[in-house]
Amino acid sequence: MNTSLQSPVLDTFPLGFPWPTPDPFLFCVYHRDLYPAGNPQLGPQADLSQRQLGQDFTVKDGWRMYHGQKVPGFPGHPHCGFETLTVVTEGWVDHADSLQAAGRYGAGDVQWMTAGAGIQHAEMFPLIHEDQENPLELFQIWLNLPRASKSATPCYKMLWHEDIPIVALKDKRQPERTVGKLRLIAGALPESITSAQPLSPPPDSWASNPDNDVAVWLIDLDANAQWTLPAAREGSHRYLYFFSGETLKLNDQKFEQQGFSLDPEQTVELTSADTPVRLLLLQGQPINEPVAQYGPFVGNTRADIMKAYEKYNQDQFGGWPWANHEPVHGKQGRFARYPDGSEEQRP
Repeated sequence: MNTSLQSPVLDTFPLGFPWPTPDPFLFCVYHRDLYPAGNPQLGPQADLSQRQLGQDFTVKDGWRMYHGQKVPGFPGHPHCGFETLTVVTEGWVDHADSLQAAGRYGAGDVQWMTAGAGIQHAEMFPLIHEDQENPLELFQIWLNLPRASKSATPCYKMLWHEDIPIVALKDKRQPERTVGKLRLIAGALPESITSAQPLSPPPDSWASNPDNDVAVWLIDLDANAQWTLPAAREGSHRYLYFFSGETLKLNDQKFEQQGFSLDPEQTVELTSADTPVRLLLLQGQPINEPVAQYGPFVGNTRADIMKAYEKYNQDQFGGWPWANHEPVHGKQGRFARYPDGSEEQRP
């Protein structure tokens, strides 16, 4: 822990599984799996007999099956009372849910799902290439909902990578030099840096009100680069995760990979060394409400959790309309089909 009054770093923490998060966030996990070539069923061309199928969280041969039996991923499971943001930088995710919605996304796409009053969904990782490896990299972030929105109608929104603003970062020492990029998933940067605006979140999200200062940024810095992270709003919680690269300076302090709780009112000089650096930033005004959580159910009180379980036991949040609990969507490309029947197709 750093106690210097001049430092923007309020605290540091290791990047375990999951990563620590501040209010208004509940959870953040980073998945990096070097999957082999796929088989015709979109599972791995590999012997699974030595794996603890259903609970395969130990990295073996560079990858995990997680809860999948034939295809890696997370078969149908319920959520309520919060939102999931699934940021996929490499590889693919097949979505299916209890509202009969479905989709495939990846290679930079983001799915933002408001679980609200309750939904079941599956997140499977189809290995679509049979003649080459299928690496996967994704972040799943849970953003809490305030009491007034915990019973919102479930929905999801796709932020396709073609539409997400990517901001060129300029070196403080040589303003004409581009030294990296920032993917603006949520939360605007100051106009002095860019006029680009992020795509809008789902309507019931805590992030839908700009006053809540919610930001989700993926930051890539080249080697030997320096960029100034702008200050945030007073009272915001701000965590920065240094998950790739050798060393990074925050102002004049040098660090290896880890996470940082930052003073939101201070700018921070980020300086990379001889290797590129990758960072995730999560930021927002706290909701400042009690949190009661039991697995994938989140409320404000224990009574809320009991009520959610009663509802799930009664109707399974709409039931499960799919033939099995780890559905995948064949060899087709990216798409999103919503509960109202509308559909988007992407190349």
